[in-house]
Amino acid sequence: MLIICPGIHEENLTQSFVSTLLPNRVSSGGTPPFWILPPSDRPYFPLEILQFLHQSGAIDLKSPASTEPLIWIAFSAGVVGAIGAAWGLYSLQCPVKAFIAIDGWGVPLLAPFPIHRVSHDYFTHWSSALLGPGCESFYADPPVEHLALWRSPQCAVGWSLPPDGSISSPQRTTAVEFLRWAIGGG
Repeated sequence: MLIICPGIHEENLTQSFVSTLLPNRVSSGGTPPFWILPPSDRPYFPLEILQFLHQSGAIDLKSPASTEPLIWIAFSAGVVGAIGAAWGLYSLQCPVKAFIAIDGWGVPLLAPFPIHRVSHDYFTHWSSALLGPGCESFYADPPVEHLALWRSPQCAVGWSLPPDGSISSPQRTTAVEFLRWAIGGG
């Protein structure tokens, strides 16, 4: 199950992100295989994220271990709340398959589950890795604007790096292709 946690921005940016990342799933109708947190001025509160997921029926907090494995995608300020919520559910035995932080600059990301970082430029990639490099990561090169990475990940061309962060074996790709790879199981 995919959980998408936006930052503080206009809702249409998230709709653009989802329709680009998951075009077939959005257009097919029916119950989506993902949950999008509603727009909020406070996406950095893990308890509010957990409350939304419970009230919407995505997760039964009485038996979180029975939930299908979760893949988190969080952007900007949403990374703060999402990593707290992911840790909270993980501590309750809820399986976390992966956590993808898009421009979660300044957020420590250390966890017993796979973490992937996606950054709008090399500086954000490099400086964020100081707080937990995670697994495979991506940074845009040439750089793109922070909100453009969320709105149009297909336009962010850059480098996918292996878990050790080595720049000796980068792969040229787009942010959307990296994200699809990461949610597909890497």
